[in-house]
Amino acid sequence: MIHLEFFKQEDLSGVSYALDENQMRFTATAQQALKSISERDDDNAFPVTIFENDMPVGFFVLDFGKDKLELTDNENSVLVRSLSVNPQMQGKGIGKAAMLEVEHFVRERFNPCDEIVLAVNQKNESAYHIYLQAGYIYDGKTRIGRSGPQYLMYKKL
Repeated sequence: MIHLEFFKQEDLSGVSYALDENQMRFTATAQQALKSISERDDDNAFPVTIFENDMPVGFFVLDFGKDKLELTDNENSVLVRSLSVNPQMQGKGIGKAAMLEVEHFVRERFNPCDEIVLAVNQKNESAYHIYLQAGYIYDGKTRIGRSGPQYLMYKKL
């Protein structure tokens, strides 16, 4: 069973997995994301650990900072970034289950947030399809990211 919790320091060893070169083109590691958060001058980013049966198996960040406004005009939105699942656990539906769970996690903890946004590299077809299956919408908007064109996706809450 998949559940989400705010990242705690004791989760670090469980989310300190290595990503292959291809995955590194599309996302940050948990350590990289945590370092970026520590260097910020705001409190708008919330790291989250993905658990399967009480074992940390993935990681992402809920970011309420200004970057989200590159994807939406909605001030009440949150940007999902730096999503990854331990490569040894990939292919088991964990990413999809986590993306379905994000909606409930955000609703319970971040009122008045009413939209989740994300950007996915157009070459990252598996992630794109996971987001579609989890109810995220792509309505034709794109942007250029650090590794090329990205689809801009959203889910209204």
